[in-house]
Amino acid sequence: MMETLKDKACIVGIGETEFSKNSGRSEMRLALEAITAACEDAGISPKEIDGIVRFSVDSNQIDELARNLGLDNVRFFPEVFFGGGAGCGIVQMAAMAVALGKAKYVACFRALNERSGFRYGQMGGVMPMQGHFQYSIPFGLIAPGAMVAVMGRRHMHLYGTKTADFGEVAVAFRKHANMNSKAMMHEKALTLEDHANARMISDPLRLFDFCQESDGAVALIVTSAERAKALKQKPVYLMAAEQGTGSWMEMMTSYQRENIADLEEYTRLAPHLWKEAGIGPEDIDCAQLYDAFTPLIIMQLESFGFCKRGEGGPFVRDGALQIGGRLPTNTSGGCLSEAYIHGLNQISEGVRQIRGDSLAQVPDCKHVLVTAGSGIPTGAMILH
Repeated sequence: MMETLKDKACIVGIGETEFSKNSGRSEMRLALEAITAACEDAGISPKEIDGIVRFSVDSNQIDELARNLGLDNVRFFPEVFFGGGAGCGIVQMAAMAVALGKAKYVACFRALNERSGFRYGQMGGVMPMQGHFQYSIPFGLIAPGAMVAVMGRRHMHLYGTKTADFGEVAVAFRKHANMNSKAMMHEKALTLEDHANARMISDPLRLFDFCQESDGAVALIVTSAERAKALKQKPVYLMAAEQGTGSWMEMMTSYQRENIADLEEYTRLAPHLWKEAGIGPEDIDCAQLYDAFTPLIIMQLESFGFCKRGEGGPFVRDGALQIGGRLPTNTSGGCLSEAYIHGLNQISEGVRQIRGDSLAQVPDCKHVLVTAGSGIPTGAMILH
């Protein structure tokens, strides 16, 4: 029998700062606030943390975090690469640690001043003129949005997907953000007409097809299933977790693939995820899908088997992603309308959905699919 992580680890605490365009404080301060809040939510002291897992791109080093938190025996401190692709991976690493007894309480976090500080969407941002990028940047693919626009256009060409389908994604997530007082787009309504009339950023993607640029931090506390029983919150169990890559893997520009409208990194990990969980797409009550750009949602729906290849566009129409629809998705607003904290805020929303205390609660939510960043080595997990 295959050994798995199923139900051996739980998320027992979540903590978030406010999300804004200018936090007014350092990324270290943001991280400490989020981790401390997650510990308070779990009902433990920060000094009980003996493991920390971070995104490799985070500016906060483990030794500095430990010193500022007053920790003197951190036993487990790995990191996961590839920006947004690390989100589910860091939780998987934490789950493995507590399941094997390598740590008791592991903090997972992401903190960034991505709006007031280093802006990923700007020319000369995260994409260096080296490696595979030297073959794309000179031709105008200077930022992730332009790179995803190529894939979005291909999906439209192959399958008849419409820009209005991208608009359905943006409108659904904005409606959820309007229910979430913490979302950056909380009081800003969006219609399909607004989406269609917005300025073009990178054809075929318009303004509202892009995620937010945000300052803020999110943290999670992971512990063993046995230890979780004595804590403050209802435990949220890790049912399955997987990481994956695709063929000819390049960060954001895997254009040598047979089909660039197929997010292979998801398509290949999905069967392993469903097998480990022992359930299928039909059992998912709510999804928190990494949504840096709207076309990526349509492609993920296909990769994870919610619809057939090429049918993601029709799937999202008529409010299918809204609460009450076929698959309520990104119920806090996601990266598009809540905040862009490299997707870690979508994991905390998945936790709230299972607990039953989301501001946009899906009735009787028992299984939540969460994904990490698209177009790069990535991960996904199922919470219950």
